[in-house]
Amino acid sequence: MLDQIKAKADQYFSEVQAIRHHLHANPELSFQEYNTAKFVAEKLAVLGIPNKTGVAGTGLVALIEGKNPGKRCIALRADMDALPIEEKNDVPYCSKNVGVMHACGHDVHTSCLLGAAHILNDLKGELEGTVKLIFQPGEEKHPGGASLMIKDGALENPKPDAIFALHVFPYLPAGQIGFKAGQYMASADEIYITIHGRGGHAALPQETIDPISIAALLITGLQQVVARKADPLIPSVLTFGKIAGGFATNVIPDKVEILGTFRTVDEQWRYEAHKWIKDFTEQTCAAYGAKVDIEIPVGYPSLFNNPELTAKAQSWGKAYAGDKNVHELIMRMGAEDFSFYTHHVPGCFFRLGTNRNGTEFTTPVHNAHFNIDEEALKTGMGMMAWCAVQGLAANP
Repeated sequence: MLDQIKAKADQYFSEVQAIRHHLHANPELSFQEYNTAKFVAEKLAVLGIPNKTGVAGTGLVALIEGKNPGKRCIALRADMDALPIEEKNDVPYCSKNVGVMHACGHDVHTSCLLGAAHILNDLKGELEGTVKLIFQPGEEKHPGGASLMIKDGALENPKPDAIFALHVFPYLPAGQIGFKAGQYMASADEIYITIHGRGGHAALPQETIDPISIAALLITGLQQVVARKADPLIPSVLTFGKIAGGFATNVIPDKVEILGTFRTVDEQWRYEAHKWIKDFTEQTCAAYGAKVDIEIPVGYPSLFNNPELTAKAQSWGKAYAGDKNVHELIMRMGAEDFSFYTHHVPGCFFRLGTNRNGTEFTTPVHNAHFNIDEEALKTGMGMMAWCAVQGLAANP
């Protein structure tokens, strides 16, 4: 069946390439993927694959049933949302939506899953079990479309025995893939702090409560949460990406806003750190007479690739792409809402190489110039189909 899948990936390449061009040219922001979802549903309908729309708003779930569909279920997931970035690529399929771009490759993910769906639908008479296709919204935005899909029953009726997803990776050439068993990506929680001081004349600081000086102390002091409270063996990142306050050289403002993110790979330490951050913030502000509002909404959990499943997938990848084209990856402190799925069922999140010979298409994701060598689409759709086939054949 491996040769059949490869042949079909070649056969459907131009079709999937056209799908990718359409999606790339018509990107939609998180939880606004109405036309994208309609387009995906239409493509599934043409293939005769039943699907349920409106899951978590703009998500879809579809089933490809082989022989004995209740025997085993493998889920494949793709995200559909784009980013608020103005595209700067000069290509025929450049984004038509001003200020919106598929700069993280979700158009690639969705195209690959539709390609895999076509392949698997052709082969369903040879499969035992069910393949569940999950097209989800809002990976890029809190609280994460995956969490809402799960709440809306995407992992039920039937519940998958395992779930797979791929993600573009401009650090590897097209035709290559990467895996990391165990802990792979970090949790990600946003931090919102508003310091309420008392404004006044810059020449009379004794009559004010200066939120700017307090903010400076707070930002530097909070680094001690990582430097002195975290176990050095647990990767942690505390970064502040925005500070806003004041409007003139000679005026002390009433308030300052600080926005940041905390990331780690240990779920217990994650919540301990939340408490340390809140306590330090409140106590520091109180010491200088200021009031403070602090919110740390719980974001994406850390992403854990099931070791046994990932080891199998890596061996399947070597069979599909060749030993030299399969790589061991290192842990990353980025975050992905696929992590929600991995906390419910065994999951494997792997990387799809998208550059051309290490010299072209090397721009990182979330960049206005991001693009891919579209030969990667063949590997992406084929590898997703191969994982589903092998996953159904695996012993429970």
